[in-house]
Amino acid sequence: MVLAHGIAAGETIEGKVVRVSDGDTITVLDQSKTQHKIRLSGIDAPEKGMPFGQKSKDNLSDMVAGKEVTVETTKLDRYGRNVGKVLVEGLDANLAQVEAGFAWHYKAYQREQSGADRLAYTHAEERAREARKGLWMDREPTPPWEWRKQRR
Repeated sequence: MVLAHGIAAGETIEGKVVRVSDGDTITVLDQSKTQHKIRLSGIDAPEKGMPFGQKSKDNLSDMVAGKEVTVETTKLDRYGRNVGKVLVEGLDANLAQVEAGFAWHYKAYQREQSGADRLAYTHAEERAREARKGLWMDREPTPPWEWRKQRR
C-alpha cells in the first residue's frame, strides 16, 4: 500500500488507526484505503529506548488503536508526515497524552497551536508534573529533543 503525504495543511483526515508507532506517531487508513502517517502536534513523547517510551506508546494505543479518528492537520513535517490534532470520540488524544504524563508539551512548536490549545497543553503538563504522573515520576526526565541531540 502506498503511504500518502499529499494532504494540504488545514485539511481533515478521517479514518481508522491501523498502527501506533510510538507515543506521538500513528498511521490512519482512510475510506479510500490510503494510509496517512500522522505526527501528533503540540507534543513530544519519549522515544523507543527512553524511559517511559513503551508506556507512552501503550497509552496512546489504548486510546486510539483500531478506532475511528479525525485528524485536524496543520502541516507536513520534514519527514513527510502530516502533523495534526487527533480526535477520538471527541477527545483530544494529543492533550490526553500530556495529561497522562506520557508526553511533553512541545513548546518549540507552541506558536503553531491555537491560544486555547497552547494554554490547555501548558496547564496539562504542569498538572501532570505536580502529580508526578507517568514520566514525571522521574525527578528530572530527559526530554526527547535533548535525548535525540545526544545521539547524533
